[in-house]
Amino acid sequence: MKRANAVTVAQLDAFDEVIDVRSPSEFSLDHVPDAVNCPVLDDAERARVGTIYAQVSPFDARKTGAALVSRNIARHIDERFHERARTWRPLVYCWRGGQRSASMAHVLREVGWDAATLEGGYRAYRREVLAQLDRLPQRYRFRVLCGATGSGKSRLLEALAARGAQVIDLERLACHRGSLLGDLPGEAQPSQKMFDSLLWKALGRFDPGKPVYVEAESKKIGQIQVPAGLLERMREGECLRLEMPVAERVRFLIGEYRHFLAEPAGLKEKLRCLNAHYGSEVVGRWLSQADSGAWPELVADLLHTHYDPSYLRATTRNYLHYDIARQLSIERLDEAGIESAAAELSRSPV
Repeated sequence: MKRANAVTVAQLDAFDEVIDVRSPSEFSLDHVPDAVNCPVLDDAERARVGTIYAQVSPFDARKTGAALVSRNIARHIDERFHERARTWRPLVYCWRGGQRSASMAHVLREVGWDAATLEGGYRAYRREVLAQLDRLPQRYRFRVLCGATGSGKSRLLEALAARGAQVIDLERLACHRGSLLGDLPGEAQPSQKMFDSLLWKALGRFDPGKPVYVEAESKKIGQIQVPAGLLERMREGECLRLEMPVAERVRFLIGEYRHFLAEPAGLKEKLRCLNAHYGSEVVGRWLSQADSGAWPELVADLLHTHYDPSYLRATTRNYLHYDIARQLSIERLDEAGIESAAAELSRSPV
């Protein structure tokens, strides 16, 4: 039975703030994008209440839980919500739309704020995200940026977004550059669920009457899986092929991956993973180039031997219109070159 003051996922945008009252560990795994975490029980408190429930009694667990929840709600009101205006409309959710969100929403309504809860809680939200990730891509026409490693595809997406184009940067959402060496220093990838949430939010704001620009990707970006419905639509989309001199790609990649130059040990460890594909002689040559700091030679060698052939095989196999793709030539991957390419694409008929 639907609770009073409960709303659906489709009504999320009607509220001034979304409050996730689950524990910090639940929140870090996934949450509604832009939600704030105000746990009514933190991880240690949840464990404590659960232990009392199992080892003492449900009644004693509820007493302890109620005291903890009350103190935490009071602290959140005092520290976070005290300055909110009378007209503030918050939406509160927990795991399944149960007591945790109901308790917070009840107190907020007693104060005088028009608070609501999410019917079914996070579980209902997650089901809706998965369902919409199947449906939403069908609404859009995708323009897919193709180009060998170091062609500046991500930079071009940024420039297009700055010009007001509809863009999904999957690698940015996944915090990974999508290759063997694609880990971003100091940045962990989000959980699959969090990636799905961010992608759902991005897709949901687009106008179906305009194209969506995206970079050609494989099924996985690091450890993140690209949803099958989106990947299928991308592979059916119009392809735009970026072309530029190899020397410029080498220069660009040395700048992009300069963290490996500072600590070559990490680079060498990853290169050794390619032994099974290329043999010890080829990989040994790469390791020697890294040891001697011959970075232009190493990058050019990797592009010629590994990256370019692999990319061409995968793209021609998976992207239906790659062979008839419009070619976009960029002589230099600097601000002027990227802006010129973005301007040219922006003038293309929609």
